[in-house]
Amino acid sequence: MTLRASTSTTPSALAPPTAAWHTQTVSDTVSSLRTDIEAGLTSDEATRRRAEYGDNVLVTAAKRGPLRMLLAQFTDVMVLVLLAAAAVTAVVGDIEDIIAILAIVVLNATLGFAQEYRADKAMTALGAMAAATARVRRDGVEHTVPPQELVPGDIVLLDAGTVVPADLRLVEVSQLNVEEAALTGESLPVHKSLAPQTDPLASLGDRRAMVYKGTNIASGHGLGVIVATGMQTELGRIAALLTENTRVRTPLQQRMASLGQWLAITVLVVCVAIFVAGLLRGEPVALMFMTAVSLAVAAIPEALPAVVTVSLALGARRMVQQHALVRRLPAVETLGSVTYICTDKTGTLTENRMRVDAVRTATNEPGERLPLTVPLQEAPLTFAEALTLCTDVQQVADGVLTGDPTETALVRWATEQGVEAPALRSEWPRVGELAFSSERARMTTVHRMTTSAYRVACTKGAPERVIPACTRMWHHGTLVPINAAEALARANAMAASGLRVLAIAMNRDEQTDTAPIEPLEEQQVLLALVGLLDPPRKEARDAVATCHAAGIRVVMITGDHPATARAIASRLGLIAADAGEDDVLTGAALQALDDQMLQARVEHTRVYARVTPEDKMRIVTALQARGEYVAMTGDGVNDAPALKRANIGIAMGRGGTDVAREASDMVLLDDNFSTIVVAVREGRRIYDNIRRFVRFVLSTNAGEICTLVAAPLFGLPLPLLPIHILWMNLITDGLPGLTLSAEPAEVGIMQRPPRPPQESILSHGLWQHAVRVGLLMAALALGTQAWSLHTGHGHWQTMTFTVLTVSQLAHVMAIRSERTSLFRLGLTSNPWLLLAVATSLGLQLAIIYVPILNTVFRTAPLSFGELILCLVVSSVVFLAVELEKLLIRRRDVEADTSSQRI
Repeated sequence: MTLRASTSTTPSALAPPTAAWHTQTVSDTVSSLRTDIEAGLTSDEATRRRAEYGDNVLVTAAKRGPLRMLLAQFTDVMVLVLLAAAAVTAVVGDIEDIIAILAIVVLNATLGFAQEYRADKAMTALGAMAAATARVRRDGVEHTVPPQELVPGDIVLLDAGTVVPADLRLVEVSQLNVEEAALTGESLPVHKSLAPQTDPLASLGDRRAMVYKGTNIASGHGLGVIVATGMQTELGRIAALLTENTRVRTPLQQRMASLGQWLAITVLVVCVAIFVAGLLRGEPVALMFMTAVSLAVAAIPEALPAVVTVSLALGARRMVQQHALVRRLPAVETLGSVTYICTDKTGTLTENRMRVDAVRTATNEPGERLPLTVPLQEAPLTFAEALTLCTDVQQVADGVLTGDPTETALVRWATEQGVEAPALRSEWPRVGELAFSSERARMTTVHRMTTSAYRVACTKGAPERVIPACTRMWHHGTLVPINAAEALARANAMAASGLRVLAIAMNRDEQTDTAPIEPLEEQQVLLALVGLLDPPRKEARDAVATCHAAGIRVVMITGDHPATARAIASRLGLIAADAGEDDVLTGAALQALDDQMLQARVEHTRVYARVTPEDKMRIVTALQARGEYVAMTGDGVNDAPALKRANIGIAMGRGGTDVAREASDMVLLDDNFSTIVVAVREGRRIYDNIRRFVRFVLSTNAGEICTLVAAPLFGLPLPLLPIHILWMNLITDGLPGLTLSAEPAEVGIMQRPPRPPQESILSHGLWQHAVRVGLLMAALALGTQAWSLHTGHGHWQTMTFTVLTVSQLAHVMAIRSERTSLFRLGLTSNPWLLLAVATSLGLQLAIIYVPILNTVFRTAPLSFGELILCLVVSSVVFLAVELEKLLIRRRDVEADTSSQRI
């Protein structure tokens, strides 16, 4: 059936593109836009309006060119510190170390440039959603025109498979269904009608008289008048949000910048102080300058950026194996800081496939089984057979069902009950039908067996339309007069629980196949009520529980109906099973809150329904204003601005749009919420490993600094040459430090709360540990130096150098965990680190005992006794750190015991 509106040519000022068109009638809309449904605009008028409103295109923000992107990579604090280290090293004259430092800087700049160059493609993907051409009526003739030439007032023809080229107010519809999931989050095609709405603030998903730019016509056809083009469309509003510079720095970037500033200031102050103090003491200028330069070289952790990059890259590789593709490397670690996960419902928490969730008669109790056999003399069909016949689902190869998602769910359920659809349809061929329409809200198919004298009608549709047409219903296995009020109450109760409810009815007569069908829709038998739902993924509830145990709050943000959102949230454990309406905040209610009120509300709200792109942005911004780190998932165009604004945006790889993926930091290749939990665990592991390296490198560098600073104070000669310092940084900070990134996750990593976003990387005793261990290393090295000089050993500098180097290798083995003993972890649990330590130890022995290397590194061969002494003295560091961890474990046990007593 086709609905049409009469035209109106009453002159009036052209209405603004932002008018609430869904509240206006067709005739008022046509009148406001001064157009004509049959003839459309004239060519001259279309040209004039195009000059007034501009092209129907999305405007992109000005972007930085490749050169500016590349230069921006050298403004990071740690990069500047490394460049300063290269300059200092140039004074020493070690060309190899200069090359190494500059190589690290160039590597990091290249990676950063490549990531940024690929990242900002969301607008390109958004523009790709535009229709290739559009069919319009102008001058009374149908034209095919490029979409950029469309103007408000154009009459556009819509058919199945076409992309809507602009925002339209429908003026004619015939079985028109539109896929709006990318824009609204609705998982099912939306049936369109012409009736206006009274609520000017109705969400996009409820505006049945409108279709929007970038959505797709699923079936049927229609006619619409353009009410907005270009940036004035709903898609244009999203484009405007995407052009805003809403990227926020990751926690790791903030912490590394803070650490770089701290290191730069500390090194500068200490070097200047040592240099001045030496001069005041009467030391030679050249000696003190060399000491200060050596101190600067020792203090700068040249390998830190490389370790961070390698850790993130390896983590990203592991996450791909777990179906999570990282688009921006810093996002890997950001996951470990996440305190809130704002997730879409459809396809992420749910299977994105409708299923029959409940089948009930109008009176049976929830636990009572509905008899599937319908013992009617006039209709020997089972209930499952009636469901199958009253659909247009087709079965293709390998049993795959194609058709409307709701109908395929019904047929799939019937198949599980033993119904074979092809054989049933062959036995009961369709001889007539009354198609579904929004006005009728039901569908009826008529069937007749070849040997039967009667025909059978099967009806399914909205309970409020089917139940009033029934005179009888099932009650405990028998037919009784229908109680319509009771049946409707049962249907409403099922709908309130979040189910999409259909009523199934049946009738029969003995008329011929050509007789009218309409009488068969009266005096029917109500068979049952069917509740459908897009069910939660099996693993989603456990994943949500894991997030809660890890101190991460999960929030559902969806465009679906509040009742549906509440039902899914209850099943997943996001809200209590008896949660009321106040536990779900709708988009309309959210818009009534100012920013301060919203910030107070977001702390307790776990479900948002019927939200707009701006609503999602406000939710994310409100959480961030409270100091939270937010991960946002999404798949549609409407999710893209919030994905870009969030601390980490997570897009769907299977069902997501290109726009969402390009605006995101990470893509879920399996569209599964549980994959996010795996990624969070990996993010926490990576940050732990970066902290291990920082703990290690600060401790070892502190040991070198303290050794160089304290030696002149105790009247000892310069214990290390610049080449010794550079060598230690190479074989300890480099190879063993890098292999710390392969350290497996600690036990209980997902049972601890997220790190506070503002927390320093040096917190939880890290810098205190570095100072203690640095002082211990210096004491051992200087003690060895003093003993060697006192006892007349000519190899005192080689022994001092060896003690300091091996003690750093002992330290890296001990700090694999902040609490757990190495003996409990096992030497082989990180074989790469074990190999790196063995390799570094072998290299140290090589420069001691290979003659040619003795000349290069200014070393001398040690006797067996001297070597054993160096190894024993170095092992003190390992034992001290193990003792420290034992004391930490005992302290934690005592704290737990005290809390249990309280």
